[in-house]
Amino acid sequence: MKRIGKRYRPGRAAQDYDVIVIGSGIGGLSCAALLTRLGRKVCVLEQHYTAGGFTHSYEREGYEWDVGVHYIGEVHKPYAPLRRIFDVISDGKLEWAPMDACYDRIIIGDQHYDFVAGKENLAAELKRHFPEESAAIDEYFRLVQKVSGSMQSYFAGQAMPPRIARVYEALKRFRVPKECFMSTRAVLEKLTSNQQLIAVLTGQWGDYGLPPADAAFIMHAAVTKHYFAGGNYPVGGSWKIADTIVPVIRSGGGEVFTYAKVKELLIEDGRAVGVRMEDGSEVRAPAVVSSAGAELTFGSLLPEAERQRHGYPAKLREVHASSGHLCLYAGFKGTAQELGLPKTNLWIYPNADHEGNTQRFLDDPINTLPMLYVSFPSAKDPDWEKNYPGKSTVEVITLGRYEWFEKWAKETWNHRGAEYEALKKQFGERMLEGLYQQMPQLRGAMDYWELSTPLSTEYFGMYGKGEIYGLDHDLHRFEQKWLHPVTPVKGLYLTGQDVVTAGVGGALMGGVLTTAAMLGSRAGQVFKLLKSWQPPAPAPASA
Repeated sequence: MKRIGKRYRPGRAAQDYDVIVIGSGIGGLSCAALLTRLGRKVCVLEQHYTAGGFTHSYEREGYEWDVGVHYIGEVHKPYAPLRRIFDVISDGKLEWAPMDACYDRIIIGDQHYDFVAGKENLAAELKRHFPEESAAIDEYFRLVQKVSGSMQSYFAGQAMPPRIARVYEALKRFRVPKECFMSTRAVLEKLTSNQQLIAVLTGQWGDYGLPPADAAFIMHAAVTKHYFAGGNYPVGGSWKIADTIVPVIRSGGGEVFTYAKVKELLIEDGRAVGVRMEDGSEVRAPAVVSSAGAELTFGSLLPEAERQRHGYPAKLREVHASSGHLCLYAGFKGTAQELGLPKTNLWIYPNADHEGNTQRFLDDPINTLPMLYVSFPSAKDPDWEKNYPGKSTVEVITLGRYEWFEKWAKETWNHRGAEYEALKKQFGERMLEGLYQQMPQLRGAMDYWELSTPLSTEYFGMYGKGEIYGLDHDLHRFEQKWLHPVTPVKGLYLTGQDVVTAGVGGALMGGVLTTAAMLGSRAGQVFKLLKSWQPPAPAPASA
């Protein structure tokens, strides 16, 4: 069992932390590690048994699966911003392995379309399938580059003090492309009426959780551009992300505590001064950063009087939780090579109607599964075979509503009864059949499988409705100026994917921008650190 962090007990925490970080997802860890690099002593509090949030891994029946890191773009380039951030917060210890040149395969009905590394290669592949849409495809790539290139300007206000940020936000519409404020479908239907092409171009919509009619184009463009050069996977598995960051936090005298559930924020004279734990103990510091999401932070952890004082009940009604999901974790006998498992992710759709299929399924889950995402972690990790010889793992994901399982929410995890297990079995078998239709060679190699539901995400990740991407990435969410790293409560800050965008990359950038915002006029220290950091010199060879 991979357990990263130190188990919390009253008295184990120090009395002189500079910053407390609630939650050890990549947003909280990146903020904590950057603050450590800048001389702060940081305490990270994680309610789960291991640190990492959606970057952690778990083991069962002799297999290991990641729970959220399926691929990351751009980190294979040493001087790419994301790679530089990861290197700084992990002391250069986190390694990456490239996936296949075809990193995503979009399967719509009986047709498949390969997303291959290299923007020009991908454009050529799309034109091979849609030769009559060549001009639309070229314009699409131009828009993706334009909009994704504007993200620094779009989110610059997140690193500014709130007063300056408000002025900047008022001018933002004049600084970034108009497509930033349009839905993905609205943008694409200005380019083409070919619904099959639109369905292919938006075939990665599961990476941000909204079909094209609902998703902001800035979110779609960010994800698409992120993978233009291909996908990568952490060597050793996704748990290595937290495993390489925690020592950096400890190097500054800080600690990452697990089994450390925060009950509420301590507010004195209008200022955050620490937290009260579920066991009644307190941990204090002059600054508190929440990486627990806007809903949990402002809807539960913040005392009621402060919630009302700053209008958070009304603000939270303006946003919505993102989608829940079902994830099937499967273990197979045989190596990836023996089983013919690729490093390519599969996106499987019944037809081109993403919105219609999604709505029909969410209205009644007896309908056809609207999408399946299939990942092969054991094939992606070059260290897998030496750790788990003769075995392979597959993950299959689809949408799942919290309400389908809500009547078991108060039951103890892993003891929710036969009816709950039967419902899970029905979903799991349908998802397995979708996998077998694409990879029939796996039918006889199955050794073990289990299914997680939104209740699993709620229990292990403290997401109130089992959501996977924090707040929904629709246009209205991006209009919420209060979703800023600096809150109106002095000494209280917000980080993670609710500050920028979904996914590992978005949450990671959230950690960077929160760190910069905390420093105020000295924010430049963060970017100077990222620019100037050099990897530690290798140890001299022994004689």
